[in-house]
Amino acid sequence: MNLEILGIVVLWTFLFGYVIVASIDFGAGFFNAYSLIVGKQKILTNIIQRYLSPVWEVTNVFLVFFFVGIVGFFPKTAFYYGTILLVPASFAILLLAIRGSYYAFETYGARGHKGYSFMYGLSGLLIPASLSIVFTISEGGFVSLVDGQPVLDYWTLFKSPLTWSIVLLSITAVLYISSVFLTWYANKAKDVEATALMRKYALIWALPMIITASGIIVELRGHNLEHFNRMIDLWWMFGLSFLLFLSTVWIIWNRRSYGLAFVLLVGQFALAFFAYGISHYPYLLYPLLTIYDSFTNRAMAISLVVAFIAGLCLLLPSLYLLLRLFLFNKRYVRGDSDYHP
Repeated sequence: MNLEILGIVVLWTFLFGYVIVASIDFGAGFFNAYSLIVGKQKILTNIIQRYLSPVWEVTNVFLVFFFVGIVGFFPKTAFYYGTILLVPASFAILLLAIRGSYYAFETYGARGHKGYSFMYGLSGLLIPASLSIVFTISEGGFVSLVDGQPVLDYWTLFKSPLTWSIVLLSITAVLYISSVFLTWYANKAKDVEATALMRKYALIWALPMIITASGIIVELRGHNLEHFNRMIDLWWMFGLSFLLFLSTVWIIWNRRSYGLAFVLLVGQFALAFFAYGISHYPYLLYPLLTIYDSFTNRAMAISLVVAFIAGLCLLLPSLYLLLRLFLFNKRYVRGDSDYHP
């Protein structure tokens, strides 16, 4: 494996970690807001707050690693994506600021305020929608070079069916991933009502998620035939992903092991996510930029790989302690008031 491929594999792995962890966080915020609006806060709010409190600060660590790595490994991405992502990236940063301020208002202000919770929940859907635009742009057809500078055609991007297919998938995937995890989490807390409600949401969002995922493949055929054909060559990975999806839904439907259901869900998304990445290889931006056009020098690449491995060695034990002390601690998850880690 050469350094270019090693670099992109490391980055893609960190991005996948962010997709899973952030989806749970974003979806939990939405379900918390929804429960307040429809008057079901007594069922869901306590479970969701117990999940959000210890994890919200670490959610974006994966994203920070990815952005630092993509510019470090492939410096030309800053040139191509830096300008064209100014609007969607600025919008996402604003929404992240809103999400961060929510905790300040929730902690020091009016607890359970519907306005704060609504903004927090809405931002949890808009952030993945705005960030997913990068995947659409990377498929080509939206960026042209004018006087040597990349220029994004916003109108073409806005009216493209592929754009809206990816946006819809980002939203439905967030709600599906989060609802499956929270079903497991509520079940571990022995909260029968919350488990039943989150199980219902998981089954509701399963169908829209798989439909929108299939829709992207259909839209790619008309937008980027080369990428579409490469995805078809990897049909077995997408097929295995679909089988894991069916297994997850079957387990949840039959009220079996919700922990196993979530593990299968992660496997489902891992297969689809990496199949998409492999089929996209070697392009970072069709047809203008590949991983070979913009790779950093060898010394820098080796330094980045070492730094990322060291960062991972720090991150994984931290996440393990977080899970052990909070998320999967029986006393904490059941809401014992006298529990102090």
